[in-house]
Amino acid sequence: MSEAKLREAICAQAASLFVRGLTGGASGNISARCEDGGLLVSPTGASFGSLDPGRLAKFDASGRQVSGDRPTKEMPLHAAFYETRGTAGAVVHLHSTHSVALSMLPETDPENMLPPLTAYSIMRLGKVQLLPYFRPGDPAMGDAVRGLAGRRSAVVLANHGPVVAAKDLEAAVYAMEELEETAKLALLLRGANPRMLSEAQIRDVVTTFDVEWD
Repeated sequence: MSEAKLREAICAQAASLFVRGLTGGASGNISARCEDGGLLVSPTGASFGSLDPGRLAKFDASGRQVSGDRPTKEMPLHAAFYETRGTAGAVVHLHSTHSVALSMLPETDPENMLPPLTAYSIMRLGKVQLLPYFRPGDPAMGDAVRGLAGRRSAVVLANHGPVVAAKDLEAAVYAMEELEETAKLALLLRGANPRMLSEAQIRDVVTTFDVEWD
């Protein structure tokens, strides 16, 4: 995809997330890898509902900003995913309500915070790691992601929000949507003793779709 088309796609996907209430105000940030090895990144303090393709921050392949507005203060998160996951072509970070709510519950498993309710959450996300709370913009967030050594494509920052990396922009957005919907399901079913996927069913999905799991 050309850089011009990627700029338009980033803004269109961000606007779609915004109008559906998945992130509000000036929250959330998004980045994607260009064909030349550089990055396009949403600016700091910008609303997903009104991103301007021409004002996205552009970084060259060496990590030097060459054009655009000042990037999101959550760059440590994005950089850590690109450094540790060679297949990452895009990263999306939101402050979506249900994922954040699930991160606050004491019974949430930090090693795999989404219960196995559907096959699609496993297919698109694998295991989702719950990371501790960090002050927004704290470089330690990136260190926490690096500490996972590339083993997770999705994490949730406690009391803050989810971050997803995927092979391209569309896949990252779809995975983020799956994360939020599964968190919503988990909250709706809380205390209801739902039938979850069995270990055999989970292993079948993991094997069939080559999911990063163990």
